[in-house]
Amino acid sequence: QVQVVESGGGLVQAGGSLRLSCAAAGRTFSMYAMGWFRQAPGKEREFVAAVSKSGGDIYYADSVKGRFTISRDNAKNTVYLQMNSLKPEDTAVYYCAAAISYYSDAYYVAANDYSYWGQGTQVTVSS
Repeated sequence: QVQVVESGGGLVQAGGSLRLSCAAAGRTFSMYAMGWFRQAPGKEREFVAAVSKSGGDIYYADSVKGRFTISRDNAKNTVYLQMNSLKPEDTAVYYCAAAISYYSDAYYVAANDYSYWGQGTQVTVSS
Protein backbone atom coordinates (compact mmCIF):
# COMPACT_ATOMS: atom_id res chain seq x y z
CA GLN A 1 0.00 0.00 0.00
CA VAL A 2 1.18 3.54 -0.70
CA GLN A 3 -0.03 6.96 0.28
CA VAL A 4 0.57 9.92 -2.00
CA VAL A 5 0.44 13.65 -1.27
CA GLU A 6 0.58 16.36 -3.92
CA SER A 7 2.08 19.80 -3.53
CA GLY A 8 3.16 22.73 -5.66
CA GLY A 9 -0.11 24.02 -6.99
CA GLY A 10 -0.97 27.69 -7.07
CA LEU A 11 -1.96 30.69 -9.15
CA VAL A 12 0.10 31.55 -12.21
CA GLN A 13 -0.34 33.76 -15.25
CA ALA A 14 -0.77 32.29 -18.69
CA GLY A 15 2.60 31.36 -20.15
CA GLY A 16 4.06 30.70 -16.73
CA SER A 17 5.34 27.51 -15.13
CA LEU A 18 4.68 25.39 -12.09
CA ARG A 19 6.18 22.18 -10.81
CA LEU A 20 3.96 19.76 -8.96
CA SER A 21 5.41 17.16 -6.63
CA CYS A 22 3.88 13.95 -5.39
CA ALA A 23 5.50 12.39 -2.35
CA ALA A 24 4.77 8.76 -1.64
CA ALA A 25 4.94 7.10 1.74
CA GLY A 26 6.09 3.50 1.79
CA ARG A 27 9.16 1.49 0.93
CA THR A 28 7.73 0.02 -2.24
CA PHE A 29 7.38 3.18 -4.31
CA SER A 30 9.47 1.65 -7.07
CA MET A 31 6.82 -1.05 -7.56
CA TYR A 32 4.25 1.49 -8.71
CA ALA A 33 3.64 3.14 -12.03
CA MET A 34 2.58 6.73 -11.42
CA GLY A 35 0.21 9.09 -13.12
CA TRP A 36 -1.16 12.60 -13.02
CA PHE A 37 -4.79 13.41 -13.69
CA ARG A 38 -6.76 16.63 -13.50
CA GLN A 39 -10.34 17.70 -13.04
CA ALA A 40 -11.70 21.08 -14.00
CA PRO A 41 -14.97 22.42 -12.58
CA GLY A 42 -17.93 20.74 -14.22
CA LYS A 43 -15.76 18.31 -16.14
CA GLU A 44 -14.73 14.71 -15.72
CA ARG A 45 -11.33 13.74 -14.42
CA GLU A 46 -8.89 13.40 -17.30
CA PHE A 47 -5.53 11.79 -17.81
CA VAL A 48 -2.50 14.09 -18.02
CA ALA A 49 0.69 12.03 -17.90
CA ALA A 50 2.03 8.67 -16.77
CA VAL A 51 5.41 7.14 -16.03
CA SER A 52 6.44 3.52 -15.64
CA LYS A 53 7.87 2.28 -12.37
CA SER A 54 11.37 2.34 -13.84
CA GLY A 55 10.90 5.88 -15.13
CA GLY A 56 11.94 4.87 -18.60
CA ASP A 57 8.53 4.90 -20.26
CA ILE A 58 6.34 7.96 -20.34
CA TYR A 59 3.06 8.94 -21.96
CA TYR A 60 1.24 12.28 -22.23
CA ALA A 61 -2.19 13.45 -23.14
CA ASP A 62 -2.16 15.31 -26.44
CA SER A 63 -3.34 18.47 -24.70
CA VAL A 64 -0.14 18.73 -22.65
CA LYS A 65 2.43 17.11 -24.92
CA GLY A 66 5.42 19.39 -25.44
CA ARG A 67 4.51 21.57 -22.45
CA PHE A 68 4.45 19.19 -19.47
CA THR A 69 7.14 16.79 -18.31
CA ILE A 70 6.63 13.94 -15.89
CA SER A 71 9.57 12.44 -14.03
CA ARG A 72 10.23 10.38 -10.95
CA ASP A 73 12.98 9.94 -8.40
CA ASN A 74 12.65 6.52 -6.82
CA ALA A 75 15.34 7.34 -4.27
CA LYS A 76 13.17 10.20 -3.00
CA ASN A 77 9.82 8.41 -3.45
CA THR A 78 8.64 11.36 -5.50
CA VAL A 79 7.10 11.98 -8.89
CA TYR A 80 7.06 15.41 -10.52
CA LEU A 81 5.04 17.22 -13.12
CA GLN A 82 6.81 20.19 -14.65
CA MET A 83 4.25 22.39 -16.36
CA ASN A 84 5.42 25.06 -18.78
CA SER A 85 3.58 27.42 -21.11
CA LEU A 86 0.50 27.13 -18.97
CA LYS A 87 -2.87 28.05 -20.43
CA PRO A 88 -6.12 29.05 -18.72
CA GLU A 89 -7.58 25.72 -19.85
CA ASP A 90 -5.00 23.95 -17.67
CA THR A 91 -6.85 25.25 -14.63
CA ALA A 92 -7.94 22.25 -12.58
CA VAL A 93 -7.33 20.21 -9.49
CA TYR A 94 -4.37 17.97 -10.23
CA TYR A 95 -4.22 14.49 -8.75
CA CYS A 96 -1.36 12.10 -8.36
CA ALA A 97 -2.09 8.38 -8.51
CA ALA A 98 -0.23 5.10 -8.07
CA ALA A 99 -0.83 1.81 -9.86
CA ILE A 100 0.90 -1.38 -8.81
CA SER A 101 2.81 -2.62 -11.82
CA TYR A 102 4.38 -5.98 -12.59
CA TYR A 103 6.20 -4.71 -15.67
CA SER A 104 9.07 -2.25 -15.59
CA ASP A 105 7.99 -0.54 -18.82
CA ALA A 106 4.23 -0.36 -18.23
CA TYR A 107 2.33 2.88 -17.78
CA TYR A 108 -1.40 3.39 -17.42
CA VAL A 109 -3.76 6.00 -18.80
CA ALA A 110 -7.09 4.81 -17.37
CA ALA A 111 -8.09 6.09 -13.97
CA ASN A 112 -9.45 2.66 -13.11
CA ASP A 113 -5.92 1.22 -13.30
CA TYR A 114 -4.86 3.32 -10.32
CA SER A 115 -5.56 2.14 -6.80
CA TYR A 116 -4.14 4.99 -4.76
CA TRP A 117 -4.93 8.66 -5.12
CA GLY A 118 -3.87 11.89 -3.46
CA GLN A 119 -6.20 14.65 -2.33
CA GLY A 120 -5.26 16.92 -5.20
CA THR A 121 -3.65 20.32 -5.57
CA GLN A 122 -5.29 23.32 -7.23
CA VAL A 123 -3.68 24.89 -10.27
CA THR A 124 -5.18 28.15 -11.51
CA VAL A 125 -3.93 29.84 -14.67
CA SER A 126 -5.10 33.41 -15.20
CA SER A 127 -5.38 34.98 -18.63
